[in-house]
Amino acid sequence: MRSPLVPLFGFLVGTVILAGYFFPGSGIAVIRTPMLDWAVILSGVAGLIAIVHLIFGVHWRRLRDPERNHLFSFLIIISFLLTLAAGIFFGPTNKVYQKVVTEIQMPIEASLMAVLAITLAYSSLRLLQRQHNWMGFVFFVSVVVFLLINSGVFSYFANVPFIQPLLSGVSQVPIAGARGILIGVALGSLVTGIRIWIGSDRPYNG
Repeated sequence: MRSPLVPLFGFLVGTVILAGYFFPGSGIAVIRTPMLDWAVILSGVAGLIAIVHLIFGVHWRRLRDPERNHLFSFLIIISFLLTLAAGIFFGPTNKVYQKVVTEIQMPIEASLMAVLAITLAYSSLRLLQRQHNWMGFVFFVSVVVFLLINSGVFSYFANVPFIQPLLSGVSQVPIAGARGILIGVALGSLVTGIRIWIGSDRPYNG
């Protein structure tokens, strides 16, 4: 039988933090602030544990396994150690260190966005093949149009009087989708928080 103390403790902590937002001038807000600080510290420690497990628990074992390819694991470990040593030696506020991290991070993010664009185009094509309806066709055409617009192909026609306002208006359309995604994420987080708060979901195994 599971102990009721853990979900009860989670319910009380969630109630205090939630009440601190609704009553910022009360004494509950004073209790809420250190609780949130503790949560941030625990999140940082959990992230550090995850990184250590990834480096030494996964890739270090792959280096010791003769049947696996060692190249990528070796590069990841070396990159991590060099980045960690540079961060400790120069400090995170050093301009050279920030530039090096940015020069590494930006190509990775650009590659991920390129893979995302190709995956989205391929998914829209598969959707059009499986579902021969107007929704699949509209989705496929939208993906192709916005990929062409963001690629800069139509920049050669910027001098045409009606092209530039048309492109500016069409490029604002995805903002509505982004706002819808953010609203969905917020509602999903709210529902998940409420389910954990009332004890319906117990990710802490309480």
